Amino acid sequence: MGEFLGPSHYKVFHTTGTAGTLAAAAAAAHLLKADESTMLHTFGSAGTQAAGLWEFLKDAADSKQLHTAKAASNGVLAAYLGQDGFTGAARILEGTQGMGAGMSSEPDPEKLLQDLGVKWGVCETSLKYHASCRHTHPSADALLRIMQEHHLNYRDIVKIRACVYQAAADVLGSVNDPQTIHQSKFCMEFVLALIARNGSAGISDFNDKALKDQELRNLCQRVEMEVDPEIEAIYPQRWSATVEVEMIDGKKFSMHTETPKGDPGNRLTRAELEEKVLRLAEYQNGATRKEMNSIIERVWCLDEASRMTRLLET
Repeated sequence: MGEFLGPSHYKVFHTTGTAGTLAAAAAAAHLLKADESTMLHTFGSAGTQAAGLWEFLKDAADSKQLHTAKAASNGVLAAYLGQDGFTGAARILEGTQGMGAGMSSEPDPEKLLQDLGVKWGVCETSLKYHASCRHTHPSADALLRIMQEHHLNYRDIVKIRACVYQAAADVLGSVNDPQTIHQSKFCMEFVLALIARNGSAGISDFNDKALKDQELRNLCQRVEMEVDPEIEAIYPQRWSATVEVEMIDGKKFSMHTETPKGDPGNRLTRAELEEKVLRLAEYQNGATRKEMNSIIERVWCLDEASRMTRLLET
């Protein structure tokens, strides 16, 4: 769905809310054993409910979580409606007044069937290494390597330049003075300032104290972002970036990220996955390490389980 709607859709619409609604509907209808006609009507009901706009970023609003929840909710609703015989538009995707026409300037219906049943999107899923917008990750990876390999002191940095693709600039460019923790995760300047000073941009690095930290704010002023034509040319096949760092003594360092950490071509190790789960669980005392280690042990053995009950019991 995302590939069908194309890059122009992503400039205004949050695909988690739009394409995600159709994905949730497809999954739910499949589990309900929908036939061809029912699945078609399910898509019609899902597509007419699909929504999610990027404007929330400018106000530091909570809409991103609403987009996720509504995509799941509306997808399930559409599937149950289809099962009950409720009809939906037969050409909700490619019709003259469908999603493609209303939400994109270059919809490509061929993408809907390309490699269908052969290429599986779940195998292309990325897992975040940093607790920020995925578009910040290629630059964050590059800067982290520069800082670590050259043992740089963030106090001696004069300028950090992140060379990115256009979609990253579109999403991140509207936030350069974050007022909330959520908004700071969509701010390239803030994320790279955290990487430079803390050596990480994990979930615990984003907090109210960091938002008010004048040293971090000053470091943000030394970060700039620009679109690189060569990097733009290979997006979205590659989410890459180049970061350049200029030091007070005149030395310059550059690093390119071809594939960000956590992508299928640069996967997190099992140890890194486990550590991420533990950090997330410990955040705001969600669960103890002992509790999570029990769950982790069960998750790694899911392929051997005969039933999915009691997974979360500790």
